[in-house]
Amino acid sequence: MGRVSVAPVEIERPESSEASSPVPEPDVPWVTLVHNDPVNLMSYMTYVFQTYFGYPKDKARKLMLDVHHKGRAVVSQGTREEMERDVQAMHGFGLWATLQQDR
Repeated sequence: MGRVSVAPVEIERPESSEASSPVPEPDVPWVTLVHNDPVNLMSYMTYVFQTYFGYPKDKARKLMLDVHHKGRAVVSQGTREEMERDVQAMHGFGLWATLQQDR
């Protein structure tokens, strides 16, 4: 039996120019938002921010007041994976939290 050989196929690629190549966008950080709810006490929310994030009492209280008066507050910032972890932790404490890209 004879052997069949296959010649390699060369694919012509158009020359790339810098003008046509996509420009990478900067890595936009993600944030964890804690939202106001009718269930949790303000003192408990302050305690969670101090305990989980390690914030001093004054910063934790300021964030809690933002949640109370503005309806939400950004409590952490970082990579998407880190913010997913923080959101899950806030849910574990019984707080309503979401994540989004920072703008």
